[in-house]
Amino acid sequence: MELNKGKSLLAGAAVLFSGALLTACGQSKGASEKQVLNWMTSAEIITMDPSKATDATSFTQMENTMEGLYQLDKDNQAKEALATKAAQSKDGLTWTFDLRKDGKWSNGQAVTAKDFVYSWQRTVNPMTASQYSYIFSGIKNADAIVAGKKAPSSLGVKALGKYKLQVKLDHKLPYFKLLLAFPVFFPENQIAVEKYGSKFGTSSKTTVFNGPFVQ
Repeated sequence: MELNKGKSLLAGAAVLFSGALLTACGQSKGASEKQVLNWMTSAEIITMDPSKATDATSFTQMENTMEGLYQLDKDNQAKEALATKAAQSKDGLTWTFDLRKDGKWSNGQAVTAKDFVYSWQRTVNPMTASQYSYIFSGIKNADAIVAGKKAPSSLGVKALGKYKLQVKLDHKLPYFKLLLAFPVFFPENQIAVEKYGSKFGTSSKTTVFNGPFVQ
């Protein structure tokens, strides 16, 4: 795997047992050479599709190659990743996130608020058959969508601009930022998902990345 330009190396990476290759580009300011990390996994990577992954090995790989609004630090506290600022309404039911403007997919496209909207709506859509769709419970209309009673487009997530994301909740979620660090909440590149279809996320050639490393 290769490191996405402009991204920083994840600190304290744990090495397990069986293999995958990570390569890094531009880790520090002015760096242009590729940097390689041999990353070992304890099992086969099932998928790199955030909507369909269910196992720890796949999630670990996604945490190294993709990036969401937040990521967990060494103390398991949520720290900003793609999000630069978060504002919460007085009733705690509306969150607004400003996104970094330098986020890039490995296909060269910008990472935008619409990528989150697309990803989340795709995950709760019963047609996707995501085993983790239930974790969206608490986001407006998520339960009804998962149950097939409402359209995925009614999910409480909206792009207010290219780099501004709004999320509406059915009730307060004190742990909401921690949830957003989980790979199921990562953005997805719609063009890549639709291009590769059922093969999306099943190989490095059918996956796009927006995090520190690329395969």
